[in-house]
Amino acid sequence: MKTTLDLPPDLIREMKLRAAGEGRKLRDVATEIFRRGLAAQPTQSPPARRRVKLPLVKCKAASTEMTAGKVADVLLKQETDWSHEAAGR
Repeated sequence: MKTTLDLPPDLIREMKLRAAGEGRKLRDVATEIFRRGLAAQPTQSPPARRRVKLPLVKCKAASTEMTAGKVADVLLKQETDWSHEAAGR
């Protein structure tokens, strides 16, 4: 499969020198380097996943059905209130 990569010039130069020195194609050298890099054990563990805390929307009447539109309205009003408070209104 063909693809285009934007690699630093010094890296390309090193790979070309290695390919020429070993009498191989640049493609073969690059493939070998990529495979070795992917097979290597990562030096750092992936970052721990954190739970996302969703905003709690409190309703005055527990029997009111909260639709997506109603939730959006509540959040918009809350954001507007915060904006006005921050502006000192």
